[in-house]
Amino acid sequence: MGKQNWEHIPLINNDSGDKKRFELKIDDQVAFTDYMISKQNIIYLTHTEVPNALEGQGVGSALVSKVLDHIKQTGLKMAPLCPFVAAYLKRHPEMADGLLAPGYSVG
Repeated sequence: MGKQNWEHIPLINNDSGDKKRFELKIDDQVAFTDYMISKQNIIYLTHTEVPNALEGQGVGSALVSKVLDHIKQTGLKMAPLCPFVAAYLKRHPEMADGLLAPGYSVG
């Protein structure tokens, strides 16, 4: 299966409980990015996971894009600790404009 357009799938902010994560639910699968928010209102993106059945279809990129849009809308600053998010930002540095917390860069 090739890459699809995942724009119609809504981003879910699952912030209940100990673990906080953004999710994309596709059929019976869930792709997610874990995060933490500091007292300084910096959101740390710590881990992204895409189910094996959805790998290679652009789900991870769609998820990160939606997460970055959400962060931009909320006015938080971001620390991209997750290697997948960091790699995405290296490919799309324009998406990091105005979002990076002090001390973080793309490149």
